[in-house]
Amino acid sequence: MTGDDGPSLATGQRSLGDPDVSYPLFPPETAGCPATSTDEVQYPLEVDYDDGAVDPTLFEGRPAPGLERWAPLLPPLSASGLGEGGTPLLAAPDVAEWLDLDVAVHLKDESQNPTWSQKDRLVRPIASAAVHEGARGLVVSSSGNHGASVAAYAARNGLDSVVLTSPKTPPAVQEWIASYGAAVVCVEDPDERRRAVDRLAAEYGFHPASTRTPVHTGHPFGPEGYKTIAYEVHAELGVPGTVAVPTCFAEILYGVWKGFRELDELGIADGTPQMVACEPAVRAPLAEAMSSGETVVGVDPAPTEAYSIKATTSTYRGRVALEESDGIVAPFSEADLATANRRLARGGTWQEDSGAAGFAGLKALVDDGRADDVEGPVVAVATASGFKDGRSRDGPRVDSEWSAIREALRAHPDVEL
Repeated sequence: MTGDDGPSLATGQRSLGDPDVSYPLFPPETAGCPATSTDEVQYPLEVDYDDGAVDPTLFEGRPAPGLERWAPLLPPLSASGLGEGGTPLLAAPDVAEWLDLDVAVHLKDESQNPTWSQKDRLVRPIASAAVHEGARGLVVSSSGNHGASVAAYAARNGLDSVVLTSPKTPPAVQEWIASYGAAVVCVEDPDERRRAVDRLAAEYGFHPASTRTPVHTGHPFGPEGYKTIAYEVHAELGVPGTVAVPTCFAEILYGVWKGFRELDELGIADGTPQMVACEPAVRAPLAEAMSSGETVVGVDPAPTEAYSIKATTSTYRGRVALEESDGIVAPFSEADLATANRRLARGGTWQEDSGAAGFAGLKALVDDGRADDVEGPVVAVATASGFKDGRSRDGPRVDSEWSAIREALRAHPDVEL
């Protein structure tokens, strides 16, 4: 089952390392820019479009699930989708109160995508490239969300899939990925997982859905799917003052920024937001890169509960997004992350730990005396369902009499009887 290439206005690929270097749209340059990359730094690419041919009515009306709504400003959507996108934008006044921000705060709930994370927006264009190129399947190195999305979109489009993951990935998450028919293989060393992705791409006809390069470049088509978050937010809210994004390799940070930049360049929006990259303070490679002026920086792998965004190396994509948006990095503490996640759950939105990172980063800015840097309205992207963290619990077991049930309820800290 495959999709329709649709009315894409994509014209080619352009190097972020040197905007004067460009390539045809196909094949996707999945190993970074050949002309500008070095042994020390590999540069990603982005997709160019025929902006003059964009119909402004594309942005009229409320968004709905399905990236095909935005097909003119995406690479050709050759793969069938699963109804990705069209996620809710939720007002969060209780979180704004906790943050001590006197501006409107909104949550973009990406956990309501088909495989419960933002990765579905990334994977639909990548799977489309695989279908267009006649690949036998998709291969990815992933801690969970990315792997599940790749496996689901491969299954939807009749492709094989290989997911290389960590032995620490919870068994329930491995079962989730395998349920789509993926070959799940646990490999301890992340560099060996990346090298296996590269080998399966180069020698066995699999299309890579994650980076093949030591310094993360990823797939040039993937972040294009993240632009649709910006389109949807603008359709409901206009241009936010601040957009806070959980940040690992900065594909979503860059993609959302590019979406707002396009809206401004097309004359659809008046201005752009400040981007805030939110990463665990115990690592924070992008913060280190921005403060040091280095192109990319590596840091020690200190432990963090933000499992999905525990990068040890910054990326050039992240630097570009922050420089172009006059953005800032907000390293957050593990305590703020845990509190942010509890606050979101008490408001009805259960996120994985990393999914609450946008709010934890905002809290870090306020506590650092930088509340004035947070212009409203604020949108924080919440990225994935709490299921991915793999935790479980057993409720209290009591005798089958009302008195025992009542006492158990009275013991609960949030219930009064």
